Amino acid sequence: MQTQDAPQSRVRRTVNDLVLAEMFLLQATIESATVIGEGFSELGKQIGDSEVAGQDFWASISSTLQRIADNALEPYTSRFNYFRDVVNKDS
Repeated sequence: MQTQDAPQSRVRRTVNDLVLAEMFLLQATIESATVIGEGFSELGKQIGDSEVAGQDFWASISSTLQRIADNALEPYTSRFNYFRDVVNKDS
C-alpha cells in the first residue's frame, strides 16, 4: 500500500503546485495588463502635449516606455518569488 501512496501524494503535490502557479500567473497578468493600460493612457497624454518638442519629446517618450515595461514585468517576478517561497516552505 505504501508504494502506491507515495506516487499519489507526489502527483497530488505536483497538481497543487501547478494550480497555485496558474493562480499566481493569472494575478500577475491582470496586474500587468492594468499597468500597461495606464501607461498607454499616460503615453497618449504625452504625445498629445504639444509643449514638449524635439529631443526632450523623444527622451520623455522613451523614458515612459521603459517605465511601462519595467512596471509591467514586476508582477511576474514578484509572483514567481512568492510561488518559490510557498513551494520551498511546503517541501
